[in-house]
Amino acid sequence: MAAGCKGARDKERARPRRRSRARLACRARSGYRRAPMSNTEHGGGAGGHAPSAPEPAFAERARTLVQMARTGTLSTHSRHAAGYPFGSVAPYGVDAAGRPTLLISKMAMHTQNLLADARASLLVQQQGAGDEALALGRVTLVGDAGRVPEADVGAVRDDYLLRHPDAQHWAGFGDFAFYRLEVRRAYYVGGFGSMGWIEAADYSAAEPDPLATSERAILEHMNADHADALRLYCTAFAGIDVDEATMTSVDRLGFRVRARIGDDLRGVRINFPREARTANEARVVLVEMVRAARSRTADAVSSS
Repeated sequence: MAAGCKGARDKERARPRRRSRARLACRARSGYRRAPMSNTEHGGGAGGHAPSAPEPAFAERARTLVQMARTGTLSTHSRHAAGYPFGSVAPYGVDAAGRPTLLISKMAMHTQNLLADARASLLVQQQGAGDEALALGRVTLVGDAGRVPEADVGAVRDDYLLRHPDAQHWAGFGDFAFYRLEVRRAYYVGGFGSMGWIEAADYSAAEPDPLATSERAILEHMNADHADALRLYCTAFAGIDVDEATMTSVDRLGFRVRARIGDDLRGVRINFPREARTANEARVVLVEMVRAARSRTADAVSSS
């Protein structure tokens, strides 16, 4: 009887998960995904901003992360410890479809592993301070790695050497060759409570975010010079009073904040009132949001 009850409970638990996955898949195919946790999008109301825009799809955020990073963790199937994964630091390039490319020696352990079993993954992480690691974005690309066809080597080599200029000193050695990971699926984590699988077709069709090249400068500027504004955003647009707020990512549609309330940490998504595709557009929007936030909080105080 206990086993039967357990089986019934398992079936009941499985049903909402299937529906949830179906809804998420539908949203991903439509080109966007709303954050499943603290999706605090501002807008609407008298004197407020226009209705908010959705958060970029996981596919777009994964492509952006892979495009901007330079090094990942390559995991292959160990030949010497059968059944166990083997991790390697892996500088990589990226082709037009977002596929990582590797310049590796046949003497390297990971290359020998790939020659025996092409299945591999590459973990790419957003850069940040060590204690922020779990609040930052990361993506694991899963697929099959193989030699780059001769017809593609020229373009792959040019991209790789642009990213890793020092590699020119060994790129011509006879034991080195370019490999490419054919992405079968990807798993993206955008921080606390924001994660999901990405199909290969969605990943390859996505484009990197236009603010990607400006993201680091925006984050550094906001966190160093506008900590008060970040707390104000949380109060006005997320409805929470925070002790500390750190901007952890920014994209064309908005930004994510790691908010501290006492000993509690939470991820908060706050969207722009309109799309920002350049650093200057983002600056203008953020200034407008500070003014709107001050107005909102002043109105709230006066009406209380």
